[in-house]
Amino acid sequence: MAAVSFRNIQKAYGKVAVIHGLGFDIADGEFVVLVGPSGCGKSTLLRMLAGLEEITGGEIVIDGKVVNELESKDRDIAMVFQSYALYPHMTVRENMGFSLRLRRADAKLTAERVDNAARILNLDALLERYPRELSGGQRQRVAMGRAIVRDPKVFLFDEPLSNLDAKLRVAMRAEIKALHQRLKTTTVYVTHDQIEAMTMADRIVVMHDGIVEQIGTPLELFDRPGNLFVAQFIGSPAMNVFPGKLIDDAEGRGVEALGARWPVNGLRAGSAGQPVHYGVRPGDIELAAHGVPAKVIVVEPTGAETELLLQVGSNGNEQKLTLVTHGRPTAQPDDVVHLAIDGAKAHVFDGAGGQRLA
Repeated sequence: MAAVSFRNIQKAYGKVAVIHGLGFDIADGEFVVLVGPSGCGKSTLLRMLAGLEEITGGEIVIDGKVVNELESKDRDIAMVFQSYALYPHMTVRENMGFSLRLRRADAKLTAERVDNAARILNLDALLERYPRELSGGQRQRVAMGRAIVRDPKVFLFDEPLSNLDAKLRVAMRAEIKALHQRLKTTTVYVTHDQIEAMTMADRIVVMHDGIVEQIGTPLELFDRPGNLFVAQFIGSPAMNVFPGKLIDDAEGRGVEALGARWPVNGLRAGSAGQPVHYGVRPGDIELAAHGVPAKVIVVEPTGAETELLLQVGSNGNEQKLTLVTHGRPTAQPDDVVHLAIDGAKAHVFDGAGGQRLA
């Protein structure tokens, strides 16, 4: 195991800069997920850590050693790719042990490591099969087994689940997390799926346009997003966000928006009249007898939960909001309902810069 540090990392392709002076540390044994939209630089950063991309500026440190000039094979890392990258003419056993055979490792040691990895990943019965005889999930487990056999200091995962169906992705998420809890190896995982990030990470690094927007535990980012981008990226369904202005009235501090007053508790920053963005998560809105009126557009029952798409506001100042309830409301499309929001769970962001107001 080893700690990893990125120090003022920069990357440019010609005159086009894609990563801008990025820096953060990953602790020994930590599971860190790099998440962000396509093109944000997360896979490029992972490939630089792996030694597959050159660094334009800055330093990458693994286990206290600057590795900028080291070849990929000398960095003591193992990478699991999106495409599995298995040799079709080799059996599972041969695929898993191939990297050790390249190093001319002892045959007995190679066999022991392959057998141990196969037990961990429940691949014992598949060792003599070829990749074409495996399902997508089994192939991905073989790719993970090949990485385990190397016993690296750092595991790297580059969107390893994106080729799997939804049900298998959920199962594989649990397998990868359980594997990390068992091996305790430092892990850097790249995904654009924030649900993967939330369920698997010790800490999440949210990236956007080649910079780090925020770093924190999943619940820190969910409960206290530092800016508008993180607020709208983390959480599914996404946070409801709409423009308004701060007000101070007889009820205290609030936000005036969409022809209604929206509650805010404990907000000290900002001043009356300041343009802001008001945010509330779909699960923090409740149907009530009184409150902000809204028109039901779509009702989506999913069993344990029901999702409502609502329209709030009038006279050309309308906004669609999403509400998620654990009950089974009787509301139908075109019904008018009323919304109650807990002001303690509201989020307010500066209207100009998008930063969270304390």
